[in-house]
Amino acid sequence: MVLVLVLSMLAFDVSCTQAFLENGNKIKSKTFLSPEFIMEPGSVESKTYYDIDFPRGHIALKSFNAEVVDQAGNPVPLFETYFHHWLVGKYYEQRPSDRNFTRNSGLCQGQILGQYFGLGSETRKTATDIPDPYGIEIGNPAEIPEGYQEKWYLDVHAIETRGVEDRLGCIECRCDLYNVTNDEDGNPIKPDYKGGLQCCYGETRCKLSRGFQGGKRSIFLRYTVKWIDWDSSVIPVEIFTLDVTDTGKRLHGLTGISPENGCQVEYAVESCTATNAAGNGCVDIKRNNLTMPTGGYVIYAVAHQHVGGIGSTLYGQDGNIICTSKPIYGNGNEAGNEDGYIVGMSTCYPEPGSVKITAGENLTLESNYNSTNNHTGVMGLFYLHIAKQAPNMTFSHPPVQMHESIKGTTYAWSIVVFIGLAVTIAVAVRSWLKKRREGGYNPVPK
Repeated sequence: MVLVLVLSMLAFDVSCTQAFLENGNKIKSKTFLSPEFIMEPGSVESKTYYDIDFPRGHIALKSFNAEVVDQAGNPVPLFETYFHHWLVGKYYEQRPSDRNFTRNSGLCQGQILGQYFGLGSETRKTATDIPDPYGIEIGNPAEIPEGYQEKWYLDVHAIETRGVEDRLGCIECRCDLYNVTNDEDGNPIKPDYKGGLQCCYGETRCKLSRGFQGGKRSIFLRYTVKWIDWDSSVIPVEIFTLDVTDTGKRLHGLTGISPENGCQVEYAVESCTATNAAGNGCVDIKRNNLTMPTGGYVIYAVAHQHVGGIGSTLYGQDGNIICTSKPIYGNGNEAGNEDGYIVGMSTCYPEPGSVKITAGENLTLESNYNSTNNHTGVMGLFYLHIAKQAPNMTFSHPPVQMHESIKGTTYAWSIVVFIGLAVTIAVAVRSWLKKRREGGYNPVPK
């Protein structure tokens, strides 16, 4: 009877866990189409679109996936239209001239890298799913200023490389190929700046091969959002964007990108020949120490790199690895497998409760690039989703800090215990029945 009682209690516990994860809060999904981008050979689209189509209400976002398509809905390969990046963020609007932008939880200055979602060429093969019971809370009426509406923007940066003279040079925004001397704001570009966002802004054009003829075409970002209705069973996550170029300084009154002030967003990789560093295998290693303002459990992590990237790793203060994210390079001609392009990034989904970052912890971010050749305008970003609590955990004592994923899950071990107890009970019952039969007892026939 004791074993039966234990079994009943365990079965009840498992069913409650399943009900918590599958409590009828059905995942909803909807696919949207961005505004139209008119692209022609060598052109650059760099623009922010406001009030884009997006799920509304008090909900928990579960994923955001996107891809570039043409007017017929066909996927567009990166060697034709290269998506340098797309960013999706939130703001509150009373009227078009009165917008209050919100941002993720850090770490950069102002609105720099403040997006909720954002990827680049790796869009098609990078997972963005947020596991149960977690979600990104949006649409909370208590957080929306009175008289305002919550809305979403889309920032896109696309480069049309049909017919260009140097595809790699164009997507790395080399200034000589764009024939510009001033940045988007009209400021002179410094002579030692060889390439990056300052040279490939909207309405610039990358150098075409002589004699190439090509027409305009319409391009769209097709994006699918998944969400559930918000309720008390959902554990909210915070979004952090870390940048390996972050200087750590926050100059008073400056919220944009400027030398020495915060996140620089991009950097250059010099060839190992030029730097006499061939002895290290021609790997450019850039490291930075970053302090987390708050703590919690890591739910999801992924890096963002450009062509030439060979991986990025985030370390805890104890030196243990929080996450290593590596690029997936294509080796074909079809969309999603373009030869030589980064078409995905590996992601980290630590076992819930197994990887904890403490408030004030000093993390080390490392970004590695192949430096056989020069690379301009590269990035070394790292996205983290962090929850204040882990599911089904008691907080009477602080959880032990761990930066290495624990193999096996609490749920899996519950199953193992369940099976073990079931087998034990079956053997015990069989033995008991055998003894009863031997004592003249016969069950009632069916």
